[in-house]
Amino acid sequence: MLDHLVVKVADFARAKAFYEEIMPVLGAHLMMEFGPEVTGNVRVAGFGRDKPDFWLAEGGPTAPPIHLAFTAQGRAMVDRFHAAAIAAGASDNGAPGLRPEYHEHYYGAFVRDPEGHNIEAVCHRPE
Repeated sequence: MLDHLVVKVADFARAKAFYEEIMPVLGAHLMMEFGPEVTGNVRVAGFGRDKPDFWLAEGGPTAPPIHLAFTAQGRAMVDRFHAAAIAAGASDNGAPGLRPEYHEHYYGAFVRDPEGHNIEAVCHRPE
């Protein structure tokens, strides 16, 4: 349904560095980056697996902070995401584990990124 999502950030360099650390754990990476000479006024960075579908844009914080969930290919990937995010400077917002209140196989982990956004990795499979 969504093609891409753009999140404004106050500290572009810090946010980009954070996502460069955690995206490979989810099988994604920095795919494109443009400066004001292309966008007209801000720096942007696009992350993805096959195409850039998650973008950071400088220009001040997205307020209020958002909740964004990335799909994980398995529970071990959720665990690795949480560990990598904490190591990259995120704060814990919910350790990896089952969330049966959502559904019986919902396995997720939550962190607050450097901008304060609630970032999640989730696996819906029974593994």
